[in-house]
Amino acid sequence: MSGTLYLVATPIGNLEDMSFRAVRTLKEVDLIACEDTRTSRTLLSHFEIKTPVTSYHEFNKFEKADELLDALSSGKNIALITDAGTPGISDPGEELVAMAFERGLEVIPIPGACAFVNAAISSAQSVRRIAFEAFLPKDKKERQRIMSELKDETRTIVIYEAPHHLKKTLTELSEVLGGSRSLTLVRELTKKFEEKRKTTFDEALSFFEENDPRGEYVLVIEGKSKEEQRAEQTEQFSDLSIEEHVLHYINEEGMDKKSAMKAAAKDRGVSKRDIYAALNK
Repeated sequence: MSGTLYLVATPIGNLEDMSFRAVRTLKEVDLIACEDTRTSRTLLSHFEIKTPVTSYHEFNKFEKADELLDALSSGKNIALITDAGTPGISDPGEELVAMAFERGLEVIPIPGACAFVNAAISSAQSVRRIAFEAFLPKDKKERQRIMSELKDETRTIVIYEAPHHLKKTLTELSEVLGGSRSLTLVRELTKKFEEKRKTTFDEALSFFEENDPRGEYVLVIEGKSKEEQRAEQTEQFSDLSIEEHVLHYINEEGMDKKSAMKAAAKDRGVSKRDIYAALNK
């Protein structure tokens, strides 16, 4: 019988957020794979968990994964934990889970703390649809590509950022999304200095000119509004005549004339009757 890989969520600051199930699981498994064994020992010691530990992190994730998967295949149960939060989100746990599935091994999540979820639900931003970006890429070209995609994102955007990179990231996002775009800055979740600041990019950048960022941040950013979309569409077609506008949809989008007229009317904020009248002068 093969063993089971447990993905155990751990507190992101407050140790009281550790669940009974998580503690029991960590005590019962044969091995705990930690992102940083030194960091995890504080948690394990607090709950008197004496299970053997081993390191599993970004720099050994492939070679160590084979070792862990072999142990699982031999019947051992293993728990994966990160320094804080839920494994598999912005850490190498994602690769381990994919490799475990390829081998047909069982993977069971043990729910618990998750920074982006808790930041989003307490941000006063819409959470019906969310685009979670975690940390933006460091590679310049990849970062620019992601920024370009975010420009037209209508869902609420959630991004992680460290304090020493916060001003740069806010500046870049402001240039792409606009300084008046609403966002909520959430920092130090579950910790002593937990804070939520609903603001705009312009206001946030002004604030950090006089105040140094402190703690780990989650940025919860309003998506592009319908008003912004309509304004951009209106500007896009403002140089076209009504006839050219309708032909655009017929020739470029393959629409029939009736559908093209309806689309043009919507873009211009007028009725289809107005479009019909303009075409039949």
